[in-house]
Amino acid sequence: MTLAVLGTGIMGAAIARNWLKAGQEVRVWNRTRGNAEPLAADGAIVAGSPADAVAGADPVVTMLFDAASVAEVMRAAAPGLAEGTLWLQLSTVGAAGADELAGLASELGLVYVDAPVLGTRGPAEQGKLNVLASGPASARARVEQLCAPIAAKVTWLGEAGQGSRAKLVVNSWVVTATAAFAQSAALADALGVDFLPLIEGGALDWPYAHLKGPLMRERDYPVAFPAEGAAKDARLVGELAAAVGVDSSVVDTARELLEEAVARGRGEEDMAAVYEAVRSPR
Repeated sequence: MTLAVLGTGIMGAAIARNWLKAGQEVRVWNRTRGNAEPLAADGAIVAGSPADAVAGADPVVTMLFDAASVAEVMRAAAPGLAEGTLWLQLSTVGAAGADELAGLASELGLVYVDAPVLGTRGPAEQGKLNVLASGPASARARVEQLCAPIAAKVTWLGEAGQGSRAKLVVNSWVVTATAAFAQSAALADALGVDFLPLIEGGALDWPYAHLKGPLMRERDYPVAFPAEGAAKDARLVGELAAAVGVDSSVVDTARELLEEAVARGRGEEDMAAVYEAVRSPR
């Protein structure tokens, strides 16, 4: 079996490496070829085009920025795709995006599994992601087997598109919680108060705060979840909330702050850089 991984950024490269470690034959492609070439040292075949990457491969895996980029790449891959190929779509594309990609899969004759992942760089490198899989029941056993080297857990959520909806529920919490923590941290810093010891050991203590807090304290943001991606996800959450009649004002505020961080050149840094927008408002 040959897997084709289209998109070898932070997450895609880590996922591909874990499949390689498990003994899978993996072909990789990335728009910026230099991001894919290091995987050759791990045993991957670096393809020159999406169509070359997917020719004879099953499954095809996408881990790209958004629905538009996934659709563009899969259309470019179309000449190499065989009817009935499993398409494991791991990117965060939103609810409408997932539905649009389901339509594309039908057009291309593919078996579509919408399966965005929970986890950032560390869990991806450790093979401990949570895959939020949704698609035809007939694909479930194969997907769970395929995901064993990359995930600690596969959560099966029903028909295609439910995975992407569940991912936005979780990411609504992630982006708003990060922005809220940045607010408290910035206020504490402005007052000369060390915030984390105030909550440590009590009911308000929170492991996530101990991950992001030191980054904000040092104002140094090595990337686990890029601010640009977090801003995109916050926009998708807002769109889904509006579609189902839920107020989105909290996530909209988080999105605005993340977009401000991106506008200040922090887009490729960790989303904890939202602190910059709160600490030094324009």
